[in-house]
Amino acid sequence: MLNRFLDAFFSLPVIKKFRPFYDKRKDLVLYAFFGILTTVVSFCSFWAFEVILHNVHWHVYISNTISWICAVEFAFFTNRRWVFNSPTKTFYSFIRQMALFYTGRFVSFLIEMFLIWAFVTMLGINSLVVKIFATIIVLIINYIISKLVVFRKKPDLAEVTND
Repeated sequence: MLNRFLDAFFSLPVIKKFRPFYDKRKDLVLYAFFGILTTVVSFCSFWAFEVILHNVHWHVYISNTISWICAVEFAFFTNRRWVFNSPTKTFYSFIRQMALFYTGRFVSFLIEMFLIWAFVTMLGINSLVVKIFATIIVLIINYIISKLVVFRKKPDLAEVTND
């Protein structure tokens, strides 16, 4: 269903000129598409908990942590299924893949928390502005980790022995 939607989208007259890029870098296009959706999940949950917890000391950190959990859950399953098409054959492989994904996301989460601490707490910049800036940095880091570590395509044994 997603592929049909994207094929139809890239067949639109104005968008058609981007079709070669889509065909060549489908994973990047899908990562951007689901990255936008993940960002929506993150921002909506961040905003909701900022509203709910606005009178709680450290509310920005609690809100960001909850938004991170929601976004990572969404991102793991969409990245695994649609972006990198990376099914696993065993339960162990699935757990390993999930652990690598969550570890990578946790590293980028720490970077995001540092950016929020530095710019919101230390410099007094608006938390939503900082969240936007931090999100851009985190998206780039997460794509690199997902592409090169978590969901990397392993060469077939036949390909390795024929080289």
